[in-house]
Amino acid sequence: MSNLRFKAVKKASQTEAVEALAPGAKVSGYFGKYVFDRNNMKKYLSKETLKSVLNAIDKGEPLERQIANHVAAGMRMWAMELGATHYTHWFHPLTEGTAEKHDAFVDFDGNGGMIEEFSGKLLAQQEPDASSFPSGGIRNTFEARGYTAWDPSSPAFIVKDTLCIPTVFISYTGEALDYKTPLLKSISAVDRAATDVCQYFDRNVKKVFSYLGWEQEYFLVDKALYAARPDLVLTGRTLMGHDSAKNQQLDDHYFGAIPSRVAAFMRELEFECYKLSIPVKTRHNEVAPSQFEVAPIYEECNLAVDHNLLLMSVMETVAERHSFKVLLHEKPYKGINGSGKHNNWSLGTDTGVNLLGPGKNAKENLQFITFVSNILVAVHKNNALLKASIASATNAHRLGANEAPPAIISVFMGSQISALLDELVESSGTKDIVMKEKTGTRLPLLNQIPEIFVDNTDRNRTSPFAFTGNRFEFRAVGSSANCASSMLALNTAVAGQLKAFKAEVDALIAEGQKKEEAIFTIVRKNIRESEAIRFDGNGYSDEWKKDAEKRGLNCETKVPLILDAYISKQSEELFTSTGVLSKVELHARNEVKWEQYTKKIQIEARVLGDLALNHIIPVATRYQGLLLDNAAKIHALFDKEKAAKIAGQDLVIIEDIADHINFIKTKVDEMVEARKKANVIESEREKALAYCEKISPYLEEIRYHIDKLELIVDNEMWTLPKYRELLFIR
Repeated sequence: MSNLRFKAVKKASQTEAVEALAPGAKVSGYFGKYVFDRNNMKKYLSKETLKSVLNAIDKGEPLERQIANHVAAGMRMWAMELGATHYTHWFHPLTEGTAEKHDAFVDFDGNGGMIEEFSGKLLAQQEPDASSFPSGGIRNTFEARGYTAWDPSSPAFIVKDTLCIPTVFISYTGEALDYKTPLLKSISAVDRAATDVCQYFDRNVKKVFSYLGWEQEYFLVDKALYAARPDLVLTGRTLMGHDSAKNQQLDDHYFGAIPSRVAAFMRELEFECYKLSIPVKTRHNEVAPSQFEVAPIYEECNLAVDHNLLLMSVMETVAERHSFKVLLHEKPYKGINGSGKHNNWSLGTDTGVNLLGPGKNAKENLQFITFVSNILVAVHKNNALLKASIASATNAHRLGANEAPPAIISVFMGSQISALLDELVESSGTKDIVMKEKTGTRLPLLNQIPEIFVDNTDRNRTSPFAFTGNRFEFRAVGSSANCASSMLALNTAVAGQLKAFKAEVDALIAEGQKKEEAIFTIVRKNIRESEAIRFDGNGYSDEWKKDAEKRGLNCETKVPLILDAYISKQSEELFTSTGVLSKVELHARNEVKWEQYTKKIQIEARVLGDLALNHIIPVATRYQGLLLDNAAKIHALFDKEKAAKIAGQDLVIIEDIADHINFIKTKVDEMVEARKKANVIESEREKALAYCEKISPYLEEIRYHIDKLELIVDNEMWTLPKYRELLFIR
């Protein structure tokens, strides 16, 4: 693009933003403008090509290369009209983020000139360096070949001047090197298994969709203050910092008035999201100071995952323009709420039925209870696996603290559904399942207030996996995580259980039982077998931890050991039988997860050590020197007894500083030696465990003494921004 053309496109974009953000502007006027969705495909593709693409999206039919050429031509024309000059295959490597390599729409014309070029071959497949991404040993440095392949089910989109094409990422030997490949397989697996079960109730059901509605929590911090905190810049969290006198204890931030600077950021974020078809709907203050949330309308799982990853990227870009930095770390500040990414998950049919919503008649309610009971069994059998799917070095700081759910997977069902499940277990034969409808209530003496309808279940903020009326909310997912990790584990677990359920029911029918009787028999068995996973109480209590252990639930808290669940025989059987991941892929992914855990703790330890030795100790020593100089002058001016009385407090502070400095220096040296020993361990699992048990504890020990020094040292000398400055946006 020429410089003049680039300026023209940029100016047009700025004008568009002003118009779109003006009062009364309709989102429908620009929603999906930068997405090659069905509406844009109709404009740029022939009827035959469009039909082939939609069959690939809706029915999973393969696309011929010639059709890909037609799609590429239409896609390029659309993208270039919107100012795009490059294209990229956009994929989800095992880094929790996204990756892209940009190529221009150009090629030689054979006459010494250039032409705009984008073929079906370039659309369908690319070849990034697979050895440069985490692979867990599947790819060595000298084995670089890997492939990205177009995922037609997720539409291409434009970011700045680049056409982004969502793709899968596989190795030369066919193994998945990303999150999208197994996610798509898990979606297909749960579709097949759930459709088979739905056939018991409605022969018209041909497809079941898994839906996801994520709630993205995040912190904002002033860009200048962020830049002055090397720990925030390098690790995403504060490795030191004493509590602010005021933080969230007054509960005055949650749902409070959104600060004007933040509101301006949110408006522009929504504008950018709508152009990319990200259907954000909700925005509000979260509980902690400078913590906020954005949430969308529910979408099909694959698209929702793509949109969440895209949102996180867009957030960072928009925040820069408002002099903010977005903090997506699960626990950027100690002592206040961390950030999660609540994953609201449900299943729905192509006939428009929400399989997790209570029905209007006995037949629909039996279907509802059938799916709920199978999900309970799936979560019970695979509670360790589901915990592993959300485990990380960063999420470990959040779980079990400040409203985050505990690191024990349990399911909250609410009193009404729990009572119904218990009643079914005690009954025999078949029966009509009756669900109570929402009840209306009016507030005494307030007749002007509309009638309030009470749901069939309460909410439990301490539950990591809660039923909330027509969906399950997986609350334990971390704010920086790729949603695909938890969703592919959940989809696969449910798919495996639904397959087992159908096999059991079919076996009873073959023995002569009527279909409905057979379903009731296995549903009751499932409810009894999954009783241990149901818990409606306080997940924070010490009593629950003891109870959970007695129930046989996974209570492990060390991340490297939690990750063992991925490679248990049960998990291997689940993933291989459903075709979602092979044994090789599972073990490779765990190697990546252990290595990532080690590196994150390693980086934190190095950053804390550097700051302690190069900033904290010199500043504290300088202040100590001032106190010593003051004490010396006092002793020079006054007699011994009076000098001791006047300078006594200074001497106490001087001694306190010396004690803290000595402790910090000693522990930093010990931490360095512990790292050296851990670094020579060859096994990634054992190395991660060493970092968890031997190095990680030093971070808190050293931090304690640094935070004490922060309270002692002269405020003007302490150059690192403090919590009271970081937490409150002005």
